[in-house]
Amino acid sequence: MLRIEKGARLRKPTRRDVLKYTGAAALGTLAAPALAQERVLRIGFVSPQTGPLAAFGEADTFVLEGVRAALASGIEAGGSRWQVEILSRDSQSNPNRCAEVASDLILRDEVDLILASSTGDTTNPVADVAELNEVPCLTTDTPWEAHFFGRGGNPAEGFDWTWHFFWGLGDLLGVFADMWGRFDTNHRVGGLFANDVEGVALTHPELGFPAPIQAAGYDMVLPGLMTPMTDDLTAFIGAFNEAETEIITGAVTPPDFSTFWTQAAQQGLRSRLKFATIAKAMLFPAAVEALGDTGDGITTEVWWSPGHPFVSGLMGQSAGEFCAAYSTATGRQWTQPLGFKHALLEVAIDALKRAADPKDPDSLRDAIAGTDYQSLVRPVSFGGGPRNPVRNVCTTPLVAGQWKRGTATPYELAVVDNTRATDIPLTGDLTLLD
Repeated sequence: MLRIEKGARLRKPTRRDVLKYTGAAALGTLAAPALAQERVLRIGFVSPQTGPLAAFGEADTFVLEGVRAALASGIEAGGSRWQVEILSRDSQSNPNRCAEVASDLILRDEVDLILASSTGDTTNPVADVAELNEVPCLTTDTPWEAHFFGRGGNPAEGFDWTWHFFWGLGDLLGVFADMWGRFDTNHRVGGLFANDVEGVALTHPELGFPAPIQAAGYDMVLPGLMTPMTDDLTAFIGAFNEAETEIITGAVTPPDFSTFWTQAAQQGLRSRLKFATIAKAMLFPAAVEALGDTGDGITTEVWWSPGHPFVSGLMGQSAGEFCAAYSTATGRQWTQPLGFKHALLEVAIDALKRAADPKDPDSLRDAIAGTDYQSLVRPVSFGGGPRNPVRNVCTTPLVAGQWKRGTATPYELAVVDNTRATDIPLTGDLTLLD
């Protein structure tokens, strides 16, 4: 019998608590043949497949089908053969919905490991639910500061159950400043940031863009945070016009940037700009194509591309081969999250294989902490090296890209500055906006 001492602080029971006090009784009712058949490992996979962030989930089906096929015969882990089930759930681009599906995966589907990707609106709620329930969790596709500090992370302590790999805000600003510094401008930068996890992190006075941009010699105009899905951005455009900004940067969703870019042309801002360097929204071919002729010359960050010199430890494919396979299978142009979605599953499967007992959360947690794996996006390690700025985080390389008129497709994303990752080849020349 579970006894609660007088005056003890009550907390919500975790999945581990439930299993601890009910598991023995439940096991006693199972027949031996049933136990022999329970060689199944379950992975929860959460991403935005609908809603304003749906572009981040565009490649999910292709990636999941390929990984499931590669795992069809199961994996060896802990001295046994296991089948692997991947349960995919749509966050609907909604943090509340994301927390709900994460809870269902953990408490109802009893996943052994949960994964999440595609901005802090998805990764942070999943990681928080996993940490609460003491379930191992891996995430990617969110600047690491927005993920770690956005969840109240303490660098001296870190987290117990959640790990993340991606680039950071300092990497992003450095890549942007490398591009801007190659041409003469008036050094006035307008900031268009949404009122979401990334926007709050990127506009933080010390940890975000403002202080480093000023230290680099630029004046930043920051009118506030934009309400997502707003239909009137006149106040922002007016502030940028008044300051005579020649550079616009920011992080918003594709629909919100499309609204801004149309109104910027109508209100005379676009004709003066030398750079429009937009994170998040301008990662995707479809988002640039939606701008028509005005997409040419927009700059953005490049997390991953066909030219990245990395190979999948699971499939043996290079980045270029994986992109080609995606285009052949879907008829669509490669997209940056493609590589990171695959890498997320790769790292997860590697941890399951190395765990002494993949069904034991502690064992799997320790396997993740000891990761040193060659993924499709780069080697991922949580061992405390130079690419681990805080516990639980591994950084990945970042270069600069520019959208240019394509031949086989309407637009192609060229790598135009590789100052911070010279092993990633250049594929085009940087030019100013027309």
